[in-house]
Amino acid sequence: MGHLDHATFGWLTPVLSYAMACTGAALGLRCTVRALEASGRSRRNWLLTAASAIGTGIWTMHFVAMLGFGVTGTDIRYDVPLTILSLVVAMVVVGLGVFAVGYGRDRVRALLVGGLTTGVGVASMHYMGMAALRLHGEVRYDPLLVALSVVIAVVAATAALWAALNIHAPVAVAVASLVMGAAVSSMHYTGMFAVEVDVVPSSGTLSGVTAMQFIFPLAVGLGSYLFITSAFVALSPTAAERAAYASAGQLVEPDERAVDVAPPGFRETVGNGRA
Repeated sequence: MGHLDHATFGWLTPVLSYAMACTGAALGLRCTVRALEASGRSRRNWLLTAASAIGTGIWTMHFVAMLGFGVTGTDIRYDVPLTILSLVVAMVVVGLGVFAVGYGRDRVRALLVGGLTTGVGVASMHYMGMAALRLHGEVRYDPLLVALSVVIAVVAATAALWAALNIHAPVAVAVASLVMGAAVSSMHYTGMFAVEVDVVPSSGTLSGVTAMQFIFPLAVGLGSYLFITSAFVALSPTAAERAAYASAGQLVEPDERAVDVAPPGFRETVGNGRA
């Protein structure tokens, strides 16, 4: 059995992947809060942004962590179509959960359905990403640890959606994002500890591409998307702020009716400086 190293670059990949998970969670929570304050097309757009942010954050977390994954005795390659499909799955299933919460009338039921759907989807993304691995050998899993990783994913997703429904203060959202990032990272590494690889030495060429050829550029691009979108959301006024601006604008508008009802001769008297 080959020796597995989950941090070939030391603490760099675990810390960076955790930061990606936290960023995606924070952005997704803020967008969901904005969606619940909006209606119509605006709500739909905020929910789509939330789904893409959380899904992208989870996927980026997984594959940034995988940059530090190595197995002695074999090289590692990634199947490109399957890797991209795992990203699509992550965004779609997270979208289903977020929309269930955003449009559900019964919030408890919507939370449970959304949490279960999103959690199972996140776990599916993880193991689909693992299925994209190409190496000289056979990959096996510990069933108990796999089941535990799925449970963690469901609990983490449910907790994140609950936070979106109940936590609105920016500081509270930040704390919830840190917890969510820790939960997603725990799910990932629990799933990774379930992995065993029976290496079969071979001189053959592996199909697919290396992590640095494909995963790293894509992760950098998606990470940039998260940070740019975060800046956009941070600078975008909330519904309450827009209402306050509109109210302030109405207060400073001149009321012509006050002039129209002035007594005859009042304007001329004031204009000539006579009381």
